[in-house]
Amino acid sequence: MLSFKITTVGSSSGIILTKEAMARLRVRKGDVLYLTEAPGGGYRLTPHDPEFARQMAHAEEIMHDDREVLRALAK
Repeated sequence: MLSFKITTVGSSSGIILTKEAMARLRVRKGDVLYLTEAPGGGYRLTPHDPEFARQMAHAEEIMHDDREVLRALAK
């Protein structure tokens, strides 16, 4: 388990990720992390945007259901 100390960054607060934490998250400097609620009342820090994933799932459903319409529009 990794632990991080909250530090002051200007007039805000932040954490500093170690190289090990960044490697585990598969992120690099400049990437965006999302804090989401996890089942059971905890929180999850992830580089994956859950809203984007939801939108893509909806788009894939539309592309599957309306593929003939999309094929006609592509001509």
